[in-house]
Amino acid sequence: MKSPVHRCRDTELGRGAGPQTNFLQTQQRIPVSKDVITSSSASAMWFIRDACGIACALVTWMLVFYAEFVVLFVMLLPSRSLAYSVVNGALFNALAFLALASHLRAMCTDPGAVPKGNATKEYIESLQLKPGQVVYKCPKCCSIKPDRAHHCSVCKRCIRKMDHHCPWVNNCVGESNQKYFVLFTMYIALVSLHSLVMVAFHFLNCFEEDWTKCSSFSPPATVILLILLCFESLLFLIFTSVMFGTQVHSICTDETGIERLKGETGKWGKVPCWKAMETAFGGAFSLSWCSPFAGLDCKRSPQEHITVPLGDIIEEEVIEIPLT
Repeated sequence: MKSPVHRCRDTELGRGAGPQTNFLQTQQRIPVSKDVITSSSASAMWFIRDACGIACALVTWMLVFYAEFVVLFVMLLPSRSLAYSVVNGALFNALAFLALASHLRAMCTDPGAVPKGNATKEYIESLQLKPGQVVYKCPKCCSIKPDRAHHCSVCKRCIRKMDHHCPWVNNCVGESNQKYFVLFTMYIALVSLHSLVMVAFHFLNCFEEDWTKCSSFSPPATVILLILLCFESLLFLIFTSVMFGTQVHSICTDETGIERLKGETGKWGKVPCWKAMETAFGGAFSLSWCSPFAGLDCKRSPQEHITVPLGDIIEEEVIEIPLT
């Protein structure tokens, strides 16, 4: 065995494939069954036990509940217009519910973890790889690593099409939960925008009337609560709008954030924008795209193969382990 890797990949070679074979076949791409590499072994609910991530997720829920409290008890219930209160209350609560449901799905959905610890010599020998075939092995979680997968140091797993690890959802954003993360950012942005509009209307109405009739709280307490809600809504509107746009751009260009940072773009056949959107959101365009309760049914067929490259051997500084 050669020296340890300096970047991110080990290589397990098939029988009869030596170092010389690799250099002669640097541009060859050999299909390896998708089921061998990417089938997930996790059947239970996915949850990352990370203190920072759990704290951020709890803060997210607390901020949404704070906005709920101010909207209902400071602005809507004291309002003298029943229609205004009912319409805005229903809209705000629907958006908040969808945002929290999307957050829960993004947090508790397996983002596309590669089976851990399956890159053993015995298991790779059982694959009966032909001469020249190659699979990548992650030295950190000892898993067979497919193309476009990256290891997350927080999740301690390799994640397929990992975009980034988000502490606000206490999870990675990857192939199987990117839809829910996109919906979470979208609904939080809409909730924040709706809150800002209601705060503006409330301030205008209260300036024209007696502040004591605008809220069941004292005027100073009302002003403080509204200013805090305005600051929170503005901050999250900007943050989630940027994240939403970034994620949609990543889907349409078929590039993840990590791939752009590492300069790995262009190493695979990209799919058209609309096809990538259908794959990420679970099928042809419909209202289910906006639902955090709809599953991802648009999957690649079981017979599909993933091509694993033999190239970039020198650049990646891999370990070569002949199966002899």
